[in-house]
Amino acid sequence: MAFSAGNGTGNAGKRGRRSPAVGTLSEMNVVPLVDVVLVLLIIFMITAQALESGLDIEVPQVKEVKQTAEDLPIVAVSKSGSIYLNDKPININQIGETIAKQYPKQKNVYLEADQRVKWDVPVQVMSALREAHLGISVVVQEKELPNK
Repeated sequence: MAFSAGNGTGNAGKRGRRSPAVGTLSEMNVVPLVDVVLVLLIIFMITAQALESGLDIEVPQVKEVKQTAEDLPIVAVSKSGSIYLNDKPININQIGETIAKQYPKQKNVYLEADQRVKWDVPVQVMSALREAHLGISVVVQEKELPNK
């Protein structure tokens, strides 16, 4: 985009010659804009990969699954036996108190346990949740039945 500061008439009064109008031409420098956009693109690409990482829990498969749409806190047990409350590590001895503080009106939780974990850890978590007077909904995945 170019701009001229002259009036466009030139210099017609001098011996019939016309000289071009002298003025400044201004153009927008887009190099800094492109640099900023590329830096933001790189930052976005790096953070998008970090957001995808989460707990890798394979829940057991069953034939029937009750469809629920409740928004409850999720207590997860990973395959190593670590316990998490909504993706944050938590101590099993403080699980009832923590849920009561963070979710004062909730009386139920989802329990999500990896199918490869030893059964002892989820049972201990269920016991701790029952002691805290919390209802437990177990998260499972529906088994795909063969089409006949």
